[in-house]
Amino acid sequence: MKKPEIGHHISQRYNEELEDVRNKVLYMGGLVEQQLADAVQALTTMDSALAEVVITNDYKVNRLEVEIDDECIHILARRQPAAGDLRLLMAIIKTITDLERIGDEAERVGRMALRFIEGESTKDTKPLLGIGYFGDHVRRNLHDALDAFARMDVQAATQIAKEDLKIDQEYEGILRQLMTYMMEDPRSIPRVIGVMWSARALERIGDRARNICEYVIYLVGGKDVRHTSLEQVEEDVRGSNRSEKDK
Repeated sequence: MKKPEIGHHISQRYNEELEDVRNKVLYMGGLVEQQLADAVQALTTMDSALAEVVITNDYKVNRLEVEIDDECIHILARRQPAAGDLRLLMAIIKTITDLERIGDEAERVGRMALRFIEGESTKDTKPLLGIGYFGDHVRRNLHDALDAFARMDVQAATQIAKEDLKIDQEYEGILRQLMTYMMEDPRSIPRVIGVMWSARALERIGDRARNICEYVIYLVGGKDVRHTSLEQVEEDVRGSNRSEKDK
């Protein structure tokens, strides 16, 4: 698939507008990724100060979403873009919505960390086993999805989307582990439920990272692959690559 070009318009100002909004998306993605990393660390290390930072900083992500969305609307109104430019702006609008919601999920993990820390027994960290690795896996997937967006790399986006299946499997394994722990010690139920909600938030972040990958495929190829099997997406990508080579 041929990547859409940015910076190829007669109007230099138009080029700058598109590049600026794209860079802001990547900056927003970096903030969200840090929020996620801090939230997981706060939960697994019982760091209440870091959890407070995650909760407090969520407004930065929200503010960026509004700012980028407003910029996109102005470009749509003034430039009336078509083809690749229109897909780029639509992909950006969808991506920042998912990034804002990822920020909300990270804030939720931060709040759960505070509740866990403020509970009756902060020494019992057994329910947290596996959360650190799971959270790191989700964060890496988000990072790779944003990297695929930055490079407009369809093949990478397709492979990263497949990782969401592994994240779902890990989430189910963590739930089974936590349910076993509750059955062994009913007194742990309030604490374990909080960890379950945190794991659920991380699983949702994995889903939204996959969404970003789907937007990359749409941006480059012009095809909406939502609700499409990964096998079909891979076949479409291979077919498009073969067509490009034959030209």
